[in-house]
Amino acid sequence: MSKERELISVLEKQLDRADNLLAAVEKALRNDIPKIGRTGNAAVMVAGLVENYYSCLETAYHKISQHFENSLDSERWHIDLLNKMTLRIEGIRVAAVSEPAFGPLQELQRFRHFKRYYFDLEYDWDRIDFIVKKLRQAHPLAKADLQNFIGFLEDVLKP
Repeated sequence: MSKERELISVLEKQLDRADNLLAAVEKALRNDIPKIGRTGNAAVMVAGLVENYYSCLETAYHKISQHFENSLDSERWHIDLLNKMTLRIEGIRVAAVSEPAFGPLQELQRFRHFKRYYFDLEYDWDRIDFIVKKLRQAHPLAKADLQNFIGFLEDVLKP
């Protein structure tokens, strides 16, 4: 299997996972939260799903970065990775993240960082509502961007 075909498979798998994680967030908001209430524990549940969603996309971006041998700043590689995914590198690759997707994805990245490293993050529902709004904005854009990137890779494979 060529490296491009392998990357396409990885990206398609991550897209399916992202769809499933968004569906899990929506299901939790629609079914679980009305039953248990907008408690701190319920907020932690939604925050965890959002964290997993961004990690899923970041895995896709990291695989793209590895494939195209992008060097990443070891101190700030998470944000460096997201920034580099916005680059169209002439003769090498198209951008994997469009400018419209970058803002909401950056908010998700920041949220994931704080959730992971600052354990005293307050899980209030204003913050959860905001990050879910950003997730809903990011998903169709990030999905379209990755599908476009897959199309680019498929074009590379054409004789």
